[in-house]
Amino acid sequence: MEYEAKTGRAHRSPSPKQNVRKNLDFEPLSTTGLILEDRPANLPAKSAEETQKHRQEYEEMVAQVKKRELKEAQRRKKQLEERCKLEESIGNASIIWNNEILPNWEVMCCSRRVRELCWQGIPPSVRGKVWSLAIGNELNITHELYDICLARAKDRWRSLSTGSTDTENEDSGLSAADREASLELIKLDISRTFPNLCIFQEGGPYHDMLHSILGAYTCYRPDVGYVQGMSFIAAVLILNLDTADAFIAFSNLLNKPCQMAFFRVDQGLMLTYYAAFEVFFEENLPRLFAHFKKNNVTPDIYLIDWIFTMYSKPLPLDLACRIWDVFCRDSEEFLFRTALGILRLFEDILTKMDFIHIGQFLKKLPEDLSSEDVFTSIAAIQMQSRNKKWAQVLAALQKDSREMEKGSPSLKR
Repeated sequence: MEYEAKTGRAHRSPSPKQNVRKNLDFEPLSTTGLILEDRPANLPAKSAEETQKHRQEYEEMVAQVKKRELKEAQRRKKQLEERCKLEESIGNASIIWNNEILPNWEVMCCSRRVRELCWQGIPPSVRGKVWSLAIGNELNITHELYDICLARAKDRWRSLSTGSTDTENEDSGLSAADREASLELIKLDISRTFPNLCIFQEGGPYHDMLHSILGAYTCYRPDVGYVQGMSFIAAVLILNLDTADAFIAFSNLLNKPCQMAFFRVDQGLMLTYYAAFEVFFEENLPRLFAHFKKNNVTPDIYLIDWIFTMYSKPLPLDLACRIWDVFCRDSEEFLFRTALGILRLFEDILTKMDFIHIGQFLKKLPEDLSSEDVFTSIAAIQMQSRNKKWAQVLAALQKDSREMEKGSPSLKR
């Protein structure tokens, strides 16, 4: 009041025109509601044609909103039905695995029923058990051996952190610098393992478990040590098995011929695998094969990352687990069949790319890959060339490689 007195501005009551909106029965809550409202008294009134036009536009907008809402409701309903159907299918499959297959694994493991169920995807509740049985334990590793290897790994971590060098580490055949580098690599790789899940990083619930398995393996197989890519394989096993059982499966899995060739960087054997892969590549996808040859795209450019992590890094986790389901059934052959399936799925795209773009695309595959699309593409791949299967082609190439190394006179001619 003092301010108004000094400035000469007296408090005035609102004019009748300013009270018009306050006396309205309908107060619009959105911009669409303004269409149905008359203009304020201080503005020219709407014509009948304009009023009709605005009302029609409003009704059209309401109809579009209702249409979108109906479409969204139908989409959610379809998703719910598919989820219920999937859950019912998984539940029925779990009963079959638990009651019929797992109790009689030795008899059932090679049956057609098991092959079909593996292709459809093993239920998560029994996946770990099936993987353990399928991978086997040829190395006869026990839980006690894991505890021993883990204890030795912890001793080495302590000695490296304190900077001491004890003779206990000499059996590894590695220098202190090599052991420290391996330890740092494990630490770095763990932080990069499934970063979107945030469960293997520092402070995550599975960080110590993953660190323990990788550390114990470096003590169990000092001749192999730690190699980048191992963390993804160990992480997938941890998500499906207890720690000690995951270590047993991990060690036996890496002892398979293909994995051992890659993780020990056996160049000769790796080249043999690439050569075998290209035989089936040319057989199944001749057009893409020729395009890759023309652009000097060799298998090592994309296969190394896929094989090292067994597709757990380049593919969505649920899809990678389905790949593992069939890998446990078909062994290494399915890893290369999967590679051909992925190439077939994107054949039209890849044939339009040059060397650099092909490498970039295959290094980082689309994140929205559909499991059904990938498996449909894999199913179209035939792993048979001139009446020879994968194992026969690989064995023949290995034989040729050995003869080349020996300098066979027949090959020289």
